[in-house]
Amino acid sequence: MKMFGHSFLKKSVRDVMIAWGYILPALLLFCVFIFWPVAYTFIMSFFRGTTANPTRAFAGFGNYMTVLNSPGTVKLLQRTGLYILILVFLNFLLPCVLAFINYFVMQRNRQLYKIIVFMPSIISLVVGAMLIQFLFNPVIGPVARLMALFGATMPTWSRTPGLVIFVISLVACYKALGYNFLVLLSGMSTVSSELIEAARLEKTPHSKIFAKIVMPLTSSTAIYVLIMSIVQGVQFVFTPIAILTQGGPHEASSNVLYATYQEAFLFFSSGTASVLSVLTLLVFIVLMVLEFKLVEKGVYYEN
Repeated sequence: MKMFGHSFLKKSVRDVMIAWGYILPALLLFCVFIFWPVAYTFIMSFFRGTTANPTRAFAGFGNYMTVLNSPGTVKLLQRTGLYILILVFLNFLLPCVLAFINYFVMQRNRQLYKIIVFMPSIISLVVGAMLIQFLFNPVIGPVARLMALFGATMPTWSRTPGLVIFVISLVACYKALGYNFLVLLSGMSTVSSELIEAARLEKTPHSKIFAKIVMPLTSSTAIYVLIMSIVQGVQFVFTPIAILTQGGPHEASSNVLYATYQEAFLFFSSGTASVLSVLTLLVFIVLMVLEFKLVEKGVYYEN
């Protein structure tokens, strides 16, 4: 009995060591590239100085007060919120509808439809930004020529505060839409075909099938796509802002992420950049908490 207990203990210790052997490399990478940068950024937010000068003065919450009391910070948060709303519509709601049409409505050419929707996502953000710039060119762009046929004039979108955010969001949309479409399509493929046929026999309109049957049953997949639409979407808009507008006109296309980049690498203000990074992290944490509190309750998990 003692020999059995001793061998069992040795096996347990060996299993634990093997498990830690698998976990440690990934944990080390997380500590070096995620946990430590986050902690260091939080520490740097309490110091004044520049990225070029190693000597920094402790400022306490002075950097936070300066950033929070700035009128520009409120506008940055408002524009970031507007980006999030547009991206949730373009990268979440639109793929949901397209996936539903492809799987439950279309009878032919489904594979071709998938390819057409997904293909733009393989184009890099830089190339996509240049294509969007050409499409919306107010002089020679296809959109401007189409509007001219109806007697309308295409405004200069890069100088129009409301329009510039929408056009930049289109770049992030084409990059994420195809991927989100395929993920949602795979989730909708698990919905019982008998259930859909029963609803059709009752002459239930497609809109109700989508809202009352398909989306509730695929909510576990949809919640993942929603989170990724928010987190990745705001990151994706950085590239078109940097290439096309540099935050203009008059910071009208900027957001918290691009402002952080400007403070750190253009103005060399490490303290302000760190505060903006911490605020960005807090914004995402608040969004995730609200999402889990308000949305997660209605998520359906099959098992």
